[in-house]
Amino acid sequence: MGARSGRGRWRGRRPPRSGRGARRAGDAGDGPRRGRAEPARGHAVGVAVHRRGLPPPCSPRGCESSGATTSRPAETLLLGHEGRYGEPRSAAAALARLRGGPVPPDPPQRSAEPGSQSSLFEPQGVHLPLADLLAVYAEQQRRHERAGHPDRMRLLTAAESAGMLVAAEMNRSGLPWRAEVHRAVLHDLLGERYAGGGEPRRLAELADEVSTAFGRRVRPDLPADVVKAFAQAGIKVSSTRKWEIESVDHPAVKPLLEYKKLYRIWVAHGWSWLQDWVREGRFRPEFLAGGTVTGRWVTNGGGGLQIPKVIRRAVVADPGWRLVVADADQMEPRVLAAISRDPGLMEVAGRESDLYQSVSDRAFSGDRAQAKLAVLGAVYGQTSGDGLKNLAALRRRFPRAVAYVDEAARAGEEGRLVRTWLGRTCPPAARATDEAAEEAGIPLSEDDTQRDAQQWVPGYASTNARARGRFARNFVVQGSAADWALLLLAALRKTCAELSAELVFFQHDEVIVHCPEEETAAVVTAIREAAALAGRLTFGETPVRFPFTTAVVECYADAK
Repeated sequence: MGARSGRGRWRGRRPPRSGRGARRAGDAGDGPRRGRAEPARGHAVGVAVHRRGLPPPCSPRGCESSGATTSRPAETLLLGHEGRYGEPRSAAAALARLRGGPVPPDPPQRSAEPGSQSSLFEPQGVHLPLADLLAVYAEQQRRHERAGHPDRMRLLTAAESAGMLVAAEMNRSGLPWRAEVHRAVLHDLLGERYAGGGEPRRLAELADEVSTAFGRRVRPDLPADVVKAFAQAGIKVSSTRKWEIESVDHPAVKPLLEYKKLYRIWVAHGWSWLQDWVREGRFRPEFLAGGTVTGRWVTNGGGGLQIPKVIRRAVVADPGWRLVVADADQMEPRVLAAISRDPGLMEVAGRESDLYQSVSDRAFSGDRAQAKLAVLGAVYGQTSGDGLKNLAALRRRFPRAVAYVDEAARAGEEGRLVRTWLGRTCPPAARATDEAAEEAGIPLSEDDTQRDAQQWVPGYASTNARARGRFARNFVVQGSAADWALLLLAALRKTCAELSAELVFFQHDEVIVHCPEEETAAVVTAIREAAALAGRLTFGETPVRFPFTTAVVECYADAK
């Protein structure tokens, strides 16, 4: 039973553990450890260089390797392109399909261990002799030739393989992390910890304030208890989401919102997280390249892509080193310009000036905020509020861009395959799997059923045509952006290999390079050049620019 404190409140609840094998928090952060990851012997991305400076698609030469990893990037992309998303994608499965035999299921995904430095190329127990791998490789080459745009498909496969190598190296390098700074931040935010691992002092105080406001004991960490308390106070709410309760006139709202914010930090990045995930001055989540159907990356444990800004204070460069934090500027509309080949939008995206301001000058009487809403509304399928009016204005000025995403939406609604510029394919709804359902979707529109409107639906797996259409509209842009980012990382990795600099973090449109202070100028230049090269390789010669905003800092929190 937990310790008793405050106004008779029991402090026995512990935050969920983020993993096994934890050490004491005092053991975390005892010094850096560097070094590039070594891919498994003979893995495709480790044995050859593609003619564009990228690895070849799943070349098996020189090894008897684990089929689970050697051919997986190519097989996954090819199966998707052929409308067979969800089928087993290991080399053993590809060989069975080639020979007409029973297809074995994929080995289970290995779970990430907190503090581990396991490689993405770690064998999964399915080994094939070289002759079989060569047969699979030859068939995959033939399947690339049958794609609608073979050169693009080969480039995508090579880029995906390169992304896997970058991810493995980032897992090995780790993000610099000061455990003592993290602990100080937690103490400032949450106060002292109670014995037994219960809620820290500040959360206990806020919980008591919430209970006092309701006139009875309420558990603010239990949404059902809070909803019931509001109902007893004569206020109807369906959830405790911030957007729903922040406008409610009740004295419990302010401490409740603060409690929820601090509770998330305590659970997701608190003391338990620190002792589980930070080792030798490094945070090492397991980055998974192409972890979603759009090609975006995910992490297998540790919440590596959801680091709150206040916790970023703990991300501090080593002495004499700096963090180069680079954010792609207005990536979605630039990608839309490149894939739609809209002359007006390409001209705007090729200017040195702010893209949204340029769009506003042409279509929205200089109202930048309105222009941004219109462009993002076209990408995400917004039809509520001023969405339709904004879309009409955008269509008059940039007809090919709007027509491009409109056609993708129609294809999605009709159940047709939708592809990125290079050929990554959105899974057909009829073949959606349990694995596919894990992908984040989009909410249904206002005129859909009330039940569905309150939930997030995996758009590409949805049987609702409109939901799938909105997902497809977004997929062609977000997926093409993810493909471009892979080529950016591959080019940047090539430059960093000639320096002491190391790639340590990547998230959609943000990349962090950890480097000696004297290399910062070279890294900033390398990022700019890699972005331009990735644009040319992905989309061909267009006037579209892909600029980055870069910050050279000692602490990640100072970058934004």
